[in-house]
Amino acid sequence: MRLQAWAIIVVLAVITAGCTASKKTAADQQHILAAPNPIAMPSESSEDDEFDLIDEDLEKQLEEQKVKISDPLKPVNRIMYHVNDKLYFWVLRPTARAYKAVAPKPVRTGIRNFFNNLTTPVRFISCHLQGKHKAAGRELHRFAYNTTVGVLGFGDPAKDKLGLEPADEDLGQTLGKWGLGNGVYLVLPLFGPSTVRDGLGLVGGQFLNPVRYVKPAETSYGISAGQITNENSFRIGEYEAFKDAAIDPYIAMRNAYIQYRNKKVQE
Repeated sequence: MRLQAWAIIVVLAVITAGCTASKKTAADQQHILAAPNPIAMPSESSEDDEFDLIDEDLEKQLEEQKVKISDPLKPVNRIMYHVNDKLYFWVLRPTARAYKAVAPKPVRTGIRNFFNNLTTPVRFISCHLQGKHKAAGRELHRFAYNTTVGVLGFGDPAKDKLGLEPADEDLGQTLGKWGLGNGVYLVLPLFGPSTVRDGLGLVGGQFLNPVRYVKPAETSYGISAGQITNENSFRIGEYEAFKDAAIDPYIAMRNAYIQYRNKKVQE
């Protein structure tokens, strides 16, 4: 009986040990199955490859966004840029500050409106030449309304009462619409950044500007100088902030100007 009892105990012990071992094995197997598969996880090299592909895509996009600028006159343009820079700080800014101090903002705004109304022919012709006939009609409507109700254009009731915004068009944009490229980059005295195309548009615009036909010529120049001073009084500090933020102000201004003009042509 004792041998049989011991035999039963041994058998039960073996069965218990086997069950325990099987449970442990199953648990280990579950733990292994639950663990991340090292083969399925991306390796460091694959992540690097993905980042390389992203960098390549970004580089391609940046290359496409780069603006092509022809600047063979760069040495001369830099000299002219510095001349304009000194002219601004030594003459234009002090004059604009003094003028701003004595001329209230409503007066300066009225003078700005007057000159904006006076240069309607430039925008009107430019709109028509670009096929923007509705915009041209809006310019004509603005001119008639502001010249009468707005008292020779010193007021802008066409915008304030009728909601008629002026068209931001010029002959340089018109030439761009016709397929003429920017051409060589130029820095013009007083006028600043330009291109051969925009320079031609500027010359054409002068022939459409009524101020050009004022006699004697000295009076015409005086009126233009007054217009520039009045406009500068609204922009004091803009050029200074731009210059302080740029590593190379000449390059920054050149790039900003070309991008701005290209965008205006595409609109």
